[in-house]
Amino acid sequence: METLESLKWLKEHHLYDLAYNLSLSLKKIFTPCLAVKDEKVLIVGDVGYENRNVAAVMSGAYYLAAEQLKLDAKLLLQNAKSRGDISDEDVVNALSQLPSGNIIILNMSDKLGNIQQLGKSFRKWVAKKQHRFISAMSLGDLATSNIDLILKAIDVNYKPLQTQHEQIRQKLEKAKEIHITTPAGTDLYYDKSGINAIAADGNYTMPGKGGNLPAGEVYATPNGKRIEGKVVIDGSSRTHEHTILIKKPIELTIKDGVITEIKGGEEAKQLENALKWAASVAKNPGNVRRICELGIGLNPKASIIGAMIVDDKTLGTAHIGIGSNYWFGGNIYAIIHLDQVFKNPTIYLDDEKLKI
Repeated sequence: METLESLKWLKEHHLYDLAYNLSLSLKKIFTPCLAVKDEKVLIVGDVGYENRNVAAVMSGAYYLAAEQLKLDAKLLLQNAKSRGDISDEDVVNALSQLPSGNIIILNMSDKLGNIQQLGKSFRKWVAKKQHRFISAMSLGDLATSNIDLILKAIDVNYKPLQTQHEQIRQKLEKAKEIHITTPAGTDLYYDKSGINAIAADGNYTMPGKGGNLPAGEVYATPNGKRIEGKVVIDGSSRTHEHTILIKKPIELTIKDGVITEIKGGEEAKQLENALKWAASVAKNPGNVRRICELGIGLNPKASIIGAMIVDDKTLGTAHIGIGSNYWFGGNIYAIIHLDQVFKNPTIYLDDEKLKI
């Protein structure tokens, strides 16, 4: 759906007023996060699911915010896409016709979809075209009535947040060995020697760059398979279908960087089933159970709500990723990337406690 049809859809589904109210806050992110000047702004979202229209509302809100700032903006809403689906033709066309050096904002209930002739990787295509982007995926996990929890995590003071992120990023980058424990029983060794750390701090002002909003994490891929120990997931767990709020913790045993055992209740069964599904359809089934990321949540306004785009940014949490990491600097290719959030971590970088 093009701009006018998308706005009409929001009005017909009684979501336009909500989008307008959110737009008043979202205006504030265009300068600190994107350094917007007079670029074109392409906003792509989807209509979501029944009572879970967060992607549509957020996309409408960004468009209305851009309009209030007198930016050259375009809004497209497509049907919700899952893994393996193809993006709508008008979305692919709008992306392909966007001149180099502009801005893209994505809000998806699950995935953007396959962008066909533009390539397999949205991020690589963005880098090639020197666009800047912000994105929020898997928004379909959250009820529309809880959309304020996402807005709260976005509406932060970015200057001090970015300063803190850079300080922690530098410490994480210098570290060779990471040791993490939690009151719930996590005891994990993670080799990070020689690996760059990345800050998802909301600063997406450089051409060819972009990342999540809400922002609020520092993360790094591992150095090979030297990851050992136990992780107890007591925050939230991402499967290939949705994000689970944890009631009975999931216990993961990790040897040589691979999950060898999963214990727990219903949540553990759902994660196990997700990994079995991924292995059954993957070209590289051996990578499905590999640990691919360690991240530290730093956003003081985020909380664990059952939407991973917010959960893994929450201050006082850390998370591991299972599966693929090639798209942020690693060498693991897998069909999935599933973040698993755990609470109250004590983190040692080369035997020095990390203060946050």
